[in-house]
This record gives sequence, C-alpha cells and structure tokens, in this order.
Amino acid sequence: MSDQTPHDPRFDNAGATDESLLSAHERELGKKPADNGHYKMLPLVLLFVFSGLIFFAGTYLNEFSGHFDPSVFDEHGKPAQPGAATAAVDPLVLGKRNYDQTCATCHQINGQGVAGIYPPLDGAEWVTGSPERLVHILVYGLKGPVMVKGTEYNAAAMPAFGRVAGSGYNWTDERIAATLTYIRQAWSNQAGPITAEEVAAIRTKEGDRKEMTQEELLQLP
Repeated sequence: MSDQTPHDPRFDNAGATDESLLSAHERELGKKPADNGHYKMLPLVLLFVFSGLIFFAGTYLNEFSGHFDPSVFDEHGKPAQPGAATAAVDPLVLGKRNYDQTCATCHQINGQGVAGIYPPLDGAEWVTGSPERLVHILVYGLKGPVMVKGTEYNAAAMPAFGRVAGSGYNWTDERIAATLTYIRQAWSNQAGPITAEEVAAIRTKEGDRKEMTQEELLQLP
C-alpha cells in the first residue's frame, strides 16, 4: 500500500539545528563592521579646524581692527588723486573726536569726571600745568592715589594709551598730542598745545615702563 501523505516543502527544513540557522543568518546579514565604540574622527577634526579659524579671526581683528575706530578706515572715502596734497587735520578737531569717543566715558563730555571715581579735567592742575607730566600720564597711565583740585582719587587706574608695552590702545604720538591739546584748551582750560614731537621725545627717553605714580610725576619738571 503506497503512502498517500501529500508532500509539503514547508517541512523539509524541520530538522535544521540552531547552529545551522545562525550560520545562515550570518551569511545573509554579513558581518557588521567594527565602529570602535561609535568613535568618529571627522567631527573631531572639524571641531579643531573651526576652533582654529575662530582663534585666527579673533587674533586678526585684535591686531588690525584699529579698535574699530571710524577714523582708521572710511569705506565711503574716495581714493586720493596722484600728486594730491593730504589735507592737514586740525589737532583740536582730532583731539575732540578722540576725547568724545574714549575719554568722555570716564571724564564725561563736560570734563567734570565722576565724583569719587574719575577726576575732573576741567580746571585740573595736571591738565593745565606741566606738559611733560601730562604726556607721561596719557602715554604710560597712572595708578595709585592722585590729588586733583584738592580731592584725592584712588578708585580707578588710568590706562596707558601710548605705543608702549602693555597698552591696550597703542595711540600714535600725533593722536596723543591732539587729545592733550584739546583737553588743555577745552571748557575753562587755557593752556598751550602739545606737539607730536614732544610726545615722541618723552616716549623715546622713557622707553617702556609701568604706570606712573603721583610721586614720580611730581619729580618731573
């Protein structure tokens, strides 16, 4: 008597072992490449590249921005014609612009300063007195107590503005001379001008040094 059980191909692999099934799966899926704990070099490389670009951009701006002074570069200015003479800048105009943009933050537009913090410049003996002392103050800065118009000021130090070590401004001798000339003739002050040559002579003679003190200034003529 013949076997009448119908043939069903679904039962052909019923006797497959677990090992054979796993082996078949591995062949189908293939081996997964090692990803070293998901560690990728490209993001790290990009991080260093962009960090370097940001550092370079900041260094470049700090060196060549001219402290973002609008007088350094005029994007609307027309190029000078060959042979054209450069117009002379009025020291009082340049000095007032320097003062209004920088000095007035502490000493105020009216030159009266801030009581107990920033000394006044209007009527101050340091401004209208010895030009050499005044040049030293602006070029090298001033630290420690200072008597101005009978009141002692010691709350804030005067930074160095000249082209000397440690200066955060690096103003030229011409710019310093113009600013000092302005404050010596502004408000109620009536003192003579200061030239760039005087500033250069003092800076050359003194060289790089720390901030001035009142005692050191009083030893100057």
